[in-house]
Amino acid sequence: MIAKTKRVSDYKQLNKELPTLRYVDPEYVYINLTTNRCEEYRLDVKKGDYVKLGQILGERDGCFFKQPIYATVSGHIEDKVTKIDGTGIEVECITIRNDFQDTYDETITDRPENVIEHLTQKEMVDIVKEKALVGLGGSGFPTYIKLATEEKIDTVVINAIECEPYLSSDYRLIKDQPDEIFNGLKYIMQAVNAKQGIIAVKKTKKELIEVLENEQKRFQDLNIKIAKLGDYYPQGWEIETFKNATGIKVPIGDLPMKHGLLGFNVSTTESIYEAIKHNLPVTKRFVTVNGDGVKFPQSIRTRVGTSVKDLIKLSDGFVEDAGNIEIVIGGPMMGSSVKNDDVIITPTTTSVLVFKSVDYKEEPCVRCGSCVYSCPVDITPVSIMNAVKRNDKEAIKDLSANKCIECGLCAYVCTSKIHVTDYVRKGKSLIG
Repeated sequence: MIAKTKRVSDYKQLNKELPTLRYVDPEYVYINLTTNRCEEYRLDVKKGDYVKLGQILGERDGCFFKQPIYATVSGHIEDKVTKIDGTGIEVECITIRNDFQDTYDETITDRPENVIEHLTQKEMVDIVKEKALVGLGGSGFPTYIKLATEEKIDTVVINAIECEPYLSSDYRLIKDQPDEIFNGLKYIMQAVNAKQGIIAVKKTKKELIEVLENEQKRFQDLNIKIAKLGDYYPQGWEIETFKNATGIKVPIGDLPMKHGLLGFNVSTTESIYEAIKHNLPVTKRFVTVNGDGVKFPQSIRTRVGTSVKDLIKLSDGFVEDAGNIEIVIGGPMMGSSVKNDDVIITPTTTSVLVFKSVDYKEEPCVRCGSCVYSCPVDITPVSIMNAVKRNDKEAIKDLSANKCIECGLCAYVCTSKIHVTDYVRKGKSLIG
């Protein structure tokens, strides 16, 4: 059992040092048919049908984009069920009972390198679109839209910062599969004809830097650099990463492409490699299971569609003195709290954090200014909060609430324990 006195850094270090646990054979997977961006779908299979790994099951409708739905195991279709996804919302899912054979769909075939090196940008974009790739750092934004940019791109920046406490899924990916990250970057640079690539990592992650620098030697024909950045939060915010890795400050609201920059999360980069090289959608991902509410934190390589209940069991379950438990999907600063463990792993799930519940009494604001001083985008969260309480939409707009990146720092530093970020998030939704 993890001692109560352990610090956050202790949990993260333990999670990094343990070998990756491979749990790729759950008895059932639950493939989400709907998402927070796609509420409509078409399903092309029915109960009892046999499906293969990588087979298209149907299509999600995201209004301005369509997204194929893929099987992540081979097996038989069972009932539709309702589960919770990584954003904390209920989603419709189709259940697949795993036959443990991993019989691949006929479309899953490797592309030789001599074919890949002649692929055009459009051909690569079509592959990425067909394989339903999205931002795996948590954003879920369709990857093909970024890759299809018509802007002149000078530099591709791969964000390997992973700056939130407790998380180590990207760390584990880099350590275990650096070749796939470099090849993914190579394909992206080819697609957009970029002059250089940069992999941005914290300078304190010496083990990762050594792994990346050793792998870099195999790609000396490409202009790829390792940028060693400061260890602070929110270093992983895209604009902050760009500024410190390239010296280019992208104004909030501007598209980085307008400044010759294109950025991808490290896990997204690996998924681009898998799609272009092996014609694979995202069927597996590294997930961190951590926090003081589980007995044994783990780094787990698992199937998309796996139940979080299974992963908590693999972590020896909840601690005996847990009391009420809080589960966060994603990081503790920007993740989503979920009401129970009936959650599924989706392509964008980076972590499952389990905490002993602590009740904080919210006090009146004392106007200390901590939230203002801590804000990385220079807005005044407390003023936005007050405008939200008044339902003053014009004031919310004037206070630039839409600049908020929802990093959670304002709530974290609040001496009165006010959930300031939630108020700002509500303000953003009020003004659209």
